[in-house]
Amino acid sequence: MFLKRLLTSLFFISTLVLTAQIKENDLDKLVAETLTTFDVPGISVGIYKDGKVVYSKGHGVRSLTNKKEMNDETLVGVASNSKGFTCFALAMMVDAGKLNWDDKVRKHIPEFQLHDAWVTENFTVRDLVTHRSGMGLGAGDLMFFPEGSDFTVEDIINNVKYLEPETSFRSKFAYNNNMFIIAGEVLKRVSGLSWEEFIEAKIMKPVGMVNSKASYNRVTDKSNIIDAHTMAEGKVVQIPHDWSETANPAGGIVSNVPDMLTWAAFLMNDAVTKTGERLLSEQQFHQLWQLQTPLNVYPNDSYNSNFKGYGLGWFLTDVKGGHKQVYHTGGLLGTVTQFTMIPDLDLGIVVLTNQMNGSAFNTITNTIKDAYLGYKNRNWLEKYGKRNADYIKYNDSLKAEVYTKIDKAQKLKSLPKPEHIVGTYTDDWFGDVIISHEAKKGYTIKSKRSSRLFGELLPLNATTFVAKWNDRSYDADVYVNFTFNENEEAVSATMKYIAPITDFSFDFEDLKLKKTK
Repeated sequence: MFLKRLLTSLFFISTLVLTAQIKENDLDKLVAETLTTFDVPGISVGIYKDGKVVYSKGHGVRSLTNKKEMNDETLVGVASNSKGFTCFALAMMVDAGKLNWDDKVRKHIPEFQLHDAWVTENFTVRDLVTHRSGMGLGAGDLMFFPEGSDFTVEDIINNVKYLEPETSFRSKFAYNNNMFIIAGEVLKRVSGLSWEEFIEAKIMKPVGMVNSKASYNRVTDKSNIIDAHTMAEGKVVQIPHDWSETANPAGGIVSNVPDMLTWAAFLMNDAVTKTGERLLSEQQFHQLWQLQTPLNVYPNDSYNSNFKGYGLGWFLTDVKGGHKQVYHTGGLLGTVTQFTMIPDLDLGIVVLTNQMNGSAFNTITNTIKDAYLGYKNRNWLEKYGKRNADYIKYNDSLKAEVYTKIDKAQKLKSLPKPEHIVGTYTDDWFGDVIISHEAKKGYTIKSKRSSRLFGELLPLNATTFVAKWNDRSYDADVYVNFTFNENEEAVSATMKYIAPITDFSFDFEDLKLKKTK
């Protein structure tokens, strides 16, 4: 009897801990301090718990230009949080009998081809959305990132065959946006609707996401939408919205806190809408949250996790005692977002920002999550604040060292002559990169197909230059390493980022440039 009473008491105490809310004033204060610590103009936060919205607020400003307040209805590009919608849509097509997760991609897109012939023939729809292609992190993202390129979906389907694998097929997780773009094309071909039309009509409308759109260009009322911001040359600046419509299935959705909480409530209600309509069979919904590609769990994991990996459009892990967590993050140039669900606690957390600093959303999400999991205050703001400051300082030191060397390089006698460098360099999947020279202005570099990628080309030593992009918000300057023939003429070039803060979608390292003119 004593043991029974003890177990009952422990259960009661545990229940109190798990249902405890973070106090509203404390969360308000945390978000305000997060804005300052990480130089983020605006953040909106939402919490769904036990069948109701318990917090939904905006903080700061939606734009440094107009200074208008950020509120919970402010629209934000949720970026890769769109991937869960893409996989949900594909699952609906499985239910409809028009698709199978293990269909070969070539069944639906006959022209699909990868670098390896065997992989091409065996690559499935499931492989498209589980980041196990064998290609490296962000491979081919320069075809849509940054915005301003002329690559179409057809171009991407044609060009992925030129992307050489880094590992064997299905052996390792490596995040890949282009495979999701191709998955969007699969959806279009089997459903007869564009990805955007399908997401809005078949998912958003019945779920009740009344203010969301499947892409930035489909937002007709932009009176309450963020401007994007980033740190450039040590200062937060406003930058243009940046996302190619070509890549919508990988990250195009625009939404806000109320709609994303509605999405969370729907998902945690087993894909049944508020009106009782089931949009996905139990079997297919179960599939979405099953581990497909494993990831490492580190020994000192903050949440005592036992597993981690990727499902169908979702990251999956367990936190504190086996609570399954389903989550994703998203990042565009100028904004990052985080969406988290712990279904057995009926807990959903949404954090949307207008500055690309993931430490901000991690600080807020982890603090909220800790309150419901029963952790004492672990001061994520201080931890991430210090880590962020150290990381920025480290990256800045790397860049400063390179530009100090560039200043000294002007005096080197071993630098190649302009006529040995200038010309057109061509990569099989990215196209032409043109290097020019003028006596007074020096070298310039520009992409022919990605119009916003242009800048100075500065000599570092006899074989290496640095591409300094004119748009300083990219924070993506790269080494350009030339190979020369016996006549001291450049015949090819490769690129490598200078500082690790460079967004992985600037995948310059995947370019193999050969001089063609």
